[in-house]
Amino acid sequence: MKLFQREQRSLFGEILDWMLTPLLLLWPVSLALTWLVAQSIAGKPFDRALEYNVQALAQLVTVQNQRVVFNLPQPARELLRADDSDHVYYQVLGPHSEFLSGERDFPHPPEDEAPAVGDVRLRNDEMRGLDVRVAYTWVRLDVPGGVPCLIQVAETREKRSVLATEIIKGVMLPQFVILPLAVLLVWLALVRGIEPLSKLEERIRARRPDDLSPLDDKAVPLEVAPLVQSVNDLLERLKDSIATQKRFLADAAHQLKTPLAGLRMQADLAQREAFNEDELKQSLKQIGRSSIRATHTVNQLLALARAEGGGQAVALQPCDLARIVMDAVQDSVPRTMDRRIDLGYDGPQPGEDGVQLEGNPTLLKELVRNLLDNAINYTPSSADNPGVITARVLPDPFGHALVVQVEDSGPGIPEAERELVFQPFYRALGTNVDGSGLGLPIVREIARQHNAEVTIEDARPGQQPPGTRMTVRFVFGEPRPAVARLAQAAL
Repeated sequence: MKLFQREQRSLFGEILDWMLTPLLLLWPVSLALTWLVAQSIAGKPFDRALEYNVQALAQLVTVQNQRVVFNLPQPARELLRADDSDHVYYQVLGPHSEFLSGERDFPHPPEDEAPAVGDVRLRNDEMRGLDVRVAYTWVRLDVPGGVPCLIQVAETREKRSVLATEIIKGVMLPQFVILPLAVLLVWLALVRGIEPLSKLEERIRARRPDDLSPLDDKAVPLEVAPLVQSVNDLLERLKDSIATQKRFLADAAHQLKTPLAGLRMQADLAQREAFNEDELKQSLKQIGRSSIRATHTVNQLLALARAEGGGQAVALQPCDLARIVMDAVQDSVPRTMDRRIDLGYDGPQPGEDGVQLEGNPTLLKELVRNLLDNAINYTPSSADNPGVITARVLPDPFGHALVVQVEDSGPGIPEAERELVFQPFYRALGTNVDGSGLGLPIVREIARQHNAEVTIEDARPGQQPPGTRMTVRFVFGEPRPAVARLAQAAL
């Protein structure tokens, strides 16, 4: 659990929390461990003194006239005399646990403990309501029965506690000085470590709004370099996007300027007094054509913007591609009749198996409509030699795909220009066609959003005119490689 909570996450605060929190939590643990170690250290010299006293008393137990006796001379009594802090108690029991000397109420060793002759042992116990440390041993004497005698010496623990407290004070007082100093050093180290990020922030804030040049990833720490590289990648993509938008707006303005200038010119001509009725009708007709052209350009711009959709995924639903293509063909019939073009549909009927896919029906119909408009615009036709346009839907169950084709009998598209025609406002050289140059870019964008591929090829290779076949292939599964090659060859 972090000690410092903030509404907004801070890198400085996060690092400081994760460094100081363990430090502050481990400090009490360190105190407890230090206390335990101090207790052990403080008890060792006193334990050795107790062991010495037990061994000294054991040497005073002797056998006289087949009886065990304990003679405690005056110097030995001085050793056991209590000091100002602690009391010392002792007890000597004979071979048959008879009392020989010392304190009668001295606590006995644990009953389940076997006597160990010559081995001095230590235990914690209680005597007369006081905590004591007891040293005891057994002495075997040459008496009938061979049972060892028990000698015990106990001492209260006051001096041990005093010594342990002094050790704790000696250890802890420096820590009260070191801990704040350590926190201060951690703070200063973090401030210095975060400083390159602050300088990076200052460099970014000091930039002009139109400065999209990459940041210097060599002037930042190694851990921050991937972040700077990601920002540089974003700046590069943003730069390309802005350049594309500027070019798109410039091209759109240029495309709209021509019909708008024609409208203004024809309106000025119609306002002249010398204009007769026929000339006025001709001007109005030109105004109508320019208006239609401007409206078509604006609609195509809106369609392209709708197809791009701000980079968001389109909403998909089950669609009947045969129905969509047939509806688009029916909508295009009036135009083809005016231009004497033979427009037809070749493929399965709506509702049949293999013509369903997941897609956006509005965008898919826009895709087919633009393919048909492009074919109508570039297919010459006359009463003697009518143009032919065919729309197809080709299910490919073996390749897990669904194909839409629009084929025309026009002049075709040279191979060198087949990629250029997908650029906005590009139109093939040598053509004098009323169009905005946005139809095929819209087709490619809609196809991209449906994970489809758009290809261009000659409809009648080796013939004149070769015609054009636009193919959009929707893949909705992973075909087996061999079957996919056979299906592609069949198409």
